Amino acid sequence: MANNNRHFTLFLLMAVFLLLFSCIRVDNHFEKIPPGPWRAVLLLEPRAITDNPKGEYLEEKLNLTFEEVANGELPFTFEVTYTDDTTFYIDIINGEERIRADHISFGHTKSRVKDSIRIDFPVYDSYITGLYENGVIEGNWVVNYREEYQIPFIAHFGYDHRFTKLRKEPVMDLSGKWDVVFSPNKDPYPAIGEFTQKGNHLTGTFRTETGDYRFLEGTVQADKAYLSVFDGAHAFLFEAKLDADTETLLGSFRSGTHYKTIWQAKRNSEATLVDPDSLTYIVDSGDEFNFSFPDLNGNMRSLDDPIFDGKAKIIQIMGTWCPNCRDETTFLLDYIKNNPREDLEIISIGFERYKDTGKSMDALRRFKETLHIPYTVLYGGYYDKKEAAKQLPMLNHILSYPTMIFIDKNNKVRKIHTGFNGPATDKYQEFKDDFEKMVGEMVIGG
Repeated sequence: MANNNRHFTLFLLMAVFLLLFSCIRVDNHFEKIPPGPWRAVLLLEPRAITDNPKGEYLEEKLNLTFEEVANGELPFTFEVTYTDDTTFYIDIINGEERIRADHISFGHTKSRVKDSIRIDFPVYDSYITGLYENGVIEGNWVVNYREEYQIPFIAHFGYDHRFTKLRKEPVMDLSGKWDVVFSPNKDPYPAIGEFTQKGNHLTGTFRTETGDYRFLEGTVQADKAYLSVFDGAHAFLFEAKLDADTETLLGSFRSGTHYKTIWQAKRNSEATLVDPDSLTYIVDSGDEFNFSFPDLNGNMRSLDDPIFDGKAKIIQIMGTWCPNCRDETTFLLDYIKNNPREDLEIISIGFERYKDTGKSMDALRRFKETLHIPYTVLYGGYYDKKEAAKQLPMLNHILSYPTMIFIDKNNKVRKIHTGFNGPATDKYQEFKDDFEKMVGEMVIGG
């Protein structure tokens, strides 16, 4: 009996050894960074202190401290998935949204004896570059269209929390609508906060008159709230102090290292913004809308071209650097895929952040090729709104990227929609319904 027990024990030990050995082999099967969850942060504070970003700083008398997270750290999470032994992609996670990044290069640095990684965001002309060792990537997020603009980046394998693992009981539930003012003491602009809170977990967005802040994710810890987003273009960090008695919020907003301001909010289920169809208009309604811009082959195009004759037109004023523009482009692509029609043309006019025409054209080509855009894309010029308005003098201004102009078969402007309420907002379905109604009126009644 004793021998049998020893044999059985030996068998179990061998089985456990083989199981552990097989697990180790599976982990070592991947030659690059390990698959699974990662937690990353962009370190905003070092440059924010030295470079004096635009906006307004939090005044000391506000006494806002956010002890749950390190000051100036903008966190996000991502997941690494392998398609074979050596090829992988990354899903960046912001609330409900997953952004796939598969333009990745991986190599080895002889001088530092570490692996190097570069993650490109081709549509936004930005990238993350860093060195990998022992479950840590350390480097920078670089934005090409900003001069010498980079933010330190560090990521750790095996963590999937965003801001903190703490679970302090929230003093209030932020779910619902909030009247918001950003930069209230200097160039104030209104917004609506739309939040959903489940326990400590917080998601939502801010809608403004020029667009939304996309999918935000964060946490509520006692009387503090935190939200962030990173998508290759946006790098937004929101922090706020909660006052449960007055149902108000007061906090800070950072956009990368170049902008920092304060914001305040009060709960209001009836909060509204100016009608986006009233913000941009034709200065002289008697004039037909027209333009002349080069396409991506350098050929000048205008609404007088035969290809547009007798068709309803949607003109999209956009920029490849603009996430709201990409959201709107995705909507337009889905629409024409599901509603193919020969009597409707879409024309995108891109205003880019490069002053160099060649670089701007390259950015527009990448945008068109990456998103598989079948319709006409033109180059409008530099993205500065005053400069852009000079290229379209029949408009009262260029207030927002994107702006959508609906033109009937007779080249008469039927409506101009400023900004974009994207899929992160509660106005997205309303926008889709209004869009389909307007297109139907232009095509049938134009």
